[in-house]
Amino acid sequence: MLEDLARFVVEDRDLSGGFKSIRHELVEIVDRLCGPDRAAHRDVAGDLGTTIEGACESSRASLFAVGVANGSRLTEALRTLEEGAKLGAHPDDPKHAKALEGLRYRAYDLVARLSTRLRSTQSRQWKVCLLLTRALCRRPWQDVLRSAIEGGLDAVQVREKAGTTAELVAHARAVVATAQPHGVSVIVNDRVDVALAAGADGVHLGIDDLAIADARALSTRPLLIGATVHDAGEAQRAIEVGADSCGVGAMFATALKPSQVPAGPQWMAGFLARWPKIPHLAVGGITPDKVAHLAAVGCRGVAVSTCVCSSDDPAAIVAALRERLP
Repeated sequence: MLEDLARFVVEDRDLSGGFKSIRHELVEIVDRLCGPDRAAHRDVAGDLGTTIEGACESSRASLFAVGVANGSRLTEALRTLEEGAKLGAHPDDPKHAKALEGLRYRAYDLVARLSTRLRSTQSRQWKVCLLLTRALCRRPWQDVLRSAIEGGLDAVQVREKAGTTAELVAHARAVVATAQPHGVSVIVNDRVDVALAAGADGVHLGIDDLAIADARALSTRPLLIGATVHDAGEAQRAIEVGADSCGVGAMFATALKPSQVPAGPQWMAGFLARWPKIPHLAVGGITPDKVAHLAAVGCRGVAVSTCVCSSDDPAAIVAALRERLP
């Protein structure tokens, strides 16, 4: 099961090969322990376990849950075999127990890596995310957000670079109260603590922010974690350590980050060719006029700021962006 998840869902050759290697080595060890005719030892009619069912055994919430359940089964089974081999019924059993221990530790690592990759399958692929900065809003930010929601907004990222922590938490809570009842996800830029305190759905981390692994360790509840990626190297590292989504940029020149050299839609095309199943948002200087260039290469979602925040009709801008995306 784990091998197939690695092969067909996250499409990771190394992970799939790792599980396949464990499977083959395990077959060899078990053959030496009890012979190749293992089916002869099975007693379905007399097995008490066939009538025992756990509370969650008949359903799984997601592919991530499937991976977690089967990862636990694998490592628990390896532990059982290892302990049984320690009984020393055969002179080579201590060697087999040591080999099983090695497989178990390899499995821990592979299962952790696969779980990290599968986590992103729980993420939504948003079409339009608003990077909400109060200073950019022509109208009161509450009006901008409500109007954008009317236009079909999927997510809002609280993007404020100034203010005390208490002020940021209060603002993020106000955004959560406005957006979440409409099914709009709320993401906080940079600050894991603010996201957790405000009840946001996730956090977006830049290259110089807290590491994704550290953010996961600090989280007292599950958080969606997005990462900004400017090239294939940054994307590879972010995905390997468990980014749920990637902000792919910069697509075009942007007033928010004038020093950032635009990579253009060709970078979006390259990202999609390599990671077609990872949720993504194209970011940087995006307007309704430019979305067609991104849609042409398969882009499914955009993050925008100025074109919505400074508009007299945010709903119309969001609707126009949605119309031009696949």
